[in-house]
Amino acid sequence: QVQLVESGGGLVQAGGSLRLSCAASGSIFSINVMGWYRQAPGKQREVVASITSSGYTYSADSVKGRFTISRDNAKSTVYLQMNSLKPEDTAVYYCYIRDPRTDMAIWGKGTLVTVSS
Repeated sequence: QVQLVESGGGLVQAGGSLRLSCAASGSIFSINVMGWYRQAPGKQREVVASITSSGYTYSADSVKGRFTISRDNAKSTVYLQMNSLKPEDTAVYYCYIRDPRTDMAIWGKGTLVTVSS
């Protein structure tokens, strides 16, 4: 069974940076998509960024130019480098891994990012 463990959340001032990590363990699908969603208080969960096992990336318009997603396949880990953080980036950030052939996804428990103004 695949498990995901996120780390790197915390409190940062506006304009600051944080780096989130998500390590996958267990029976990981060789072909997969890893990425991040976030959910702010009172709002629906929204996609932030994703990256395929071959390195293709997607980023939401709201984070383009500020957030960068990357991965280390040898470590089965995905990263989210977040720069120029804004108060509206405050949310719980959830990591996921998805098998594109079956659309089955596994989710992490989430890590809280708080950006103060």
